[in-house]
Amino acid sequence: MKFYWSLLLCFNVVLLSAQNDGWHISTTNKANYTGIVVANGRIGVLPSEKPFKTKQIILNNVYEKASQLGVSKILEGMNFGNLDISIDDEMVDETNIYNWKQTLNMKAGSFTTSFKFKDKATISYTFYALRNVPYSSYIDIKVEALQSLKIKAIGKIESNDLYKNPISTFRILKDLETTMPILQTVANTEFGRHTVATSATFIWHDINSTREHQRPELHHNKVSDLDNQLSFEKSIKKNNTLEFAWTAAQCTTQDFDDPQNESERFVIFNLLTPKSDLLKQHFDLWANLWEGDIIIEGDLQTQQDVRLALYHLYAFGRGDSNLSIAPMGLSSQNYNGHIFWDTELWMYPPILLLNQDIARSLVNYRSDRIKKAQEKAINFGYKGAMFPWESDDTGEEATPAWALTGTFEHHITADVGIAFWNYYRVTKDKKWLIERGYPMLKEVADYWVSRSTKNADNTYSIKNVVGANEDAPNVNDNAFTNGSAITALKYAVLAANELNIPANPMWQDVADHIKIHKFPDGTTMEHSKYAGENIKQADVNLLAFPLNVINDKETIIKDLKYYEPKIRIDGPTMGKSALAAIYARLGDANNAYRLFKESYVPNKRPPFGALSETATGHEPYFATGAGGMLQTILFGFGGLHLTDEGIVQKQPILPKEWKSLTLKGIGVDKKTYSITH
Repeated sequence: MKFYWSLLLCFNVVLLSAQNDGWHISTTNKANYTGIVVANGRIGVLPSEKPFKTKQIILNNVYEKASQLGVSKILEGMNFGNLDISIDDEMVDETNIYNWKQTLNMKAGSFTTSFKFKDKATISYTFYALRNVPYSSYIDIKVEALQSLKIKAIGKIESNDLYKNPISTFRILKDLETTMPILQTVANTEFGRHTVATSATFIWHDINSTREHQRPELHHNKVSDLDNQLSFEKSIKKNNTLEFAWTAAQCTTQDFDDPQNESERFVIFNLLTPKSDLLKQHFDLWANLWEGDIIIEGDLQTQQDVRLALYHLYAFGRGDSNLSIAPMGLSSQNYNGHIFWDTELWMYPPILLLNQDIARSLVNYRSDRIKKAQEKAINFGYKGAMFPWESDDTGEEATPAWALTGTFEHHITADVGIAFWNYYRVTKDKKWLIERGYPMLKEVADYWVSRSTKNADNTYSIKNVVGANEDAPNVNDNAFTNGSAITALKYAVLAANELNIPANPMWQDVADHIKIHKFPDGTTMEHSKYAGENIKQADVNLLAFPLNVINDKETIIKDLKYYEPKIRIDGPTMGKSALAAIYARLGDANNAYRLFKESYVPNKRPPFGALSETATGHEPYFATGAGGMLQTILFGFGGLHLTDEGIVQKQPILPKEWKSLTLKGIGVDKKTYSITH
């Protein structure tokens, strides 16, 4: 244990050496590099450590089949983020630069790389996934000449060979005196599900870009249909500066009937809007997001870890989208970009407290797909709505058929219902409850009534499920499945009462009599045949928090002590965060802080501290883990509770390692809660 904490301390010191405040994370170290995505809820751009290079573009809610006989997979877009920059005919690359530094500015939603090229130039460039123009990205570039030099810049649209029938063009569009140079590639996805269109152009900030004779001459080079390039050359005198931008937009038939023309319009908008105005809109939208914030005084490293978690949830979501967030958000194609319980149980609760607009999109994503959930229930012989374990744009089951979770992990339907009632608890939006909330809760409750089996002793069992602990497939009366069903059924009754609608009496009857199995000493059993095996992640303990199905202190402590040692060391990060929140709510700050740190610090990856799902994994950024650690702070140390009267603070507690904790912008009233020793 001493060696473990020494490693963590060393890692934190390395990170802090390049940081100086709670909003910026910087690095000068490329070793074991794991990047940080810039995203706006529609597009995720993952910059590289290599100069002017981008690893990938991820398009939210745009799916193609993973293989001819496979399930859907979130689409890796055409890469518009790779530029080739040459100075005096020498390519800028890793071998001829020094003083390299990268900085994530979480407050501004930007990512900056800077370095010196030999003794000739100081260069910096900043990536933006524009929050105000969400299908587009903007790379702002600055070259300061240390001696007179000639620069050549090549912007590219690159497509991998999974794109079919590409059409790569360059056109100069004209309207009166305005000229608009547009590089463009349009192609079909591998199996023809979508057409993807990417447009791009250069912008010169110190030149009236609408007047063609004042701009550097542009050269088009179609290296291939999959490598479309646009370039310019310009001389810069010593001590002078060249500032320009490369902007691109990517649209698909998922969101547009005519993605080709729409992508052009977004690029034209960025081209002809002054940089100061365009970026101010982006900054203002990020400032609005940060009205919901968590401020930790006395522990800079934890402050940055927490802000990085919140930054990612904000970057991956949008309040105007009715889209959800996948476990890895827009940072990778991991888990095929599908939507799991990760959203409703882990990411959604902190978002619900801090940003109700994004929270509304997350629940509306489900109600927009309720028809498919109803069809699935019918197809498996049940009533109501039965949500898929993995969901994509269609709302049908997207789990690979070989995975038992897709056929048997049914608690997702209860998780959805719980999220819906909690949205109403916080917002008191009765119109939404009438139109979306209650119809969902009714269907969820009807499902659980039909899914339950009545026993001879008048109790109810839920048989043959995969629970939150996925290491135990096809069991009866899984604790979390049963606890979440109880909770969802009770919430349906509350929703009916709120609207003066008669509730189905079976909802309450089943909720009151679903079995939760116990060992002889009163410890909760993880399922009816559980015999003490190790588990993948928290299951029983979730009945204490967030479900509050188990609420007596003696049982909660028994369950904590029994199950903590049984969680696999390679299990996902959010398991221990739930235990940390429970200990905090019990008033045990020491165990809460210990588990809080254990829940995520081993999963941090250099140089920025991106979270992987497990302590041995390397796929960033695990948004589910971000949700778990934020819940520990909000619902644990912060003492916030979701109740039928709204958000209520009860007995907050502060770790001795922190001077104070401030929760800002909580709920619809944007309240501030401050906790000190």
